Amino acid sequence: MIVETEGLTKRYGSTTVLNGLDLKVAEGSVLALLGPNGAGKTTTIRILSTLTRPDGGTAQVCGFDVVREAAAVRGAISLTGQYAAVDEEQTGRENLVMIARLRGFARPVARTRALELLERFGLADAADRRVRTCSGGMRRRLDLAMSLVAPPRLLFLDEPTTGLDPVSRSTMWDAIGDLVRDGVTIFLTTQYLEEADRLADRIVVLNNGGVVADGTADALKNSVGGTRLDLTFSCAGDALRAQAVTGGVADGVTLSVPSDGSAVHLHRVLDDLLTAQVGALRVSTHRPTLDDVFTSLTAVAA
Repeated sequence: MIVETEGLTKRYGSTTVLNGLDLKVAEGSVLALLGPNGAGKTTTIRILSTLTRPDGGTAQVCGFDVVREAAAVRGAISLTGQYAAVDEEQTGRENLVMIARLRGFARPVARTRALELLERFGLADAADRRVRTCSGGMRRRLDLAMSLVAPPRLLFLDEPTTGLDPVSRSTMWDAIGDLVRDGVTIFLTTQYLEEADRLADRIVVLNNGGVVADGTADALKNSVGGTRLDLTFSCAGDALRAQAVTGGVADGVTLSVPSDGSAVHLHRVLDDLLTAQVGALRVSTHRPTLDDVFTSLTAVAA
């Protein structure tokens, strides 16, 4: 395990942000930490990246204790926070060379590494533009590139695509996917459930300072219900008649029927309705999404 916490707690005054957090992350994987605002996502990352000391419990990152061996932890990780930490008065190239020099690279090696990263993140054409003239998406990519000057074993990404347009967000997702293929472990917090669904091997949902769910995206979706057929009728009376035939649940002019998602089941439902002389106006298949999971779990735990 590249990350392992046990009983991790953190309080700010009378507010308990983390309440006995137990968490494990396997090396080479992508973990997405989800939760409503105030659930403790950013606090967890700040503790694991040695920026904040816990009030209780233990945490190890890359085999090092985050309190007793903080310097060793910092040498093995990188962090991209919620806001791009770039010098807007320097160019992209200058930002990267500066970080490389601070990480101990000789000047020629720093310049070479900067060029490699500019090309990797599609920033070579804008390498010598002052960062303040760049778009938000370009700044975010530069921020990520700066986190990779010295390749980390573990990369923390705290809401990395917040505020980006869909095209820039997709570009960032591609870049993160490339890092995963290179063997970098990713610890991700996000407000975009589509992002977690696309990138994460495993998802942990936090609420009120603790874990309320932990598993793959598919497992979490299945936990709130399987596939269903949603049928719409011309009137509530038809929906009630269809309910008697199919065993579904009517709500106004709609009917929800549990399904295994197969064409065979869909045909059987429609045949039963035809026999009963009840015609549906529309039929759609619905499978739980991470939005459903998030809403269900955080509502229950609130």
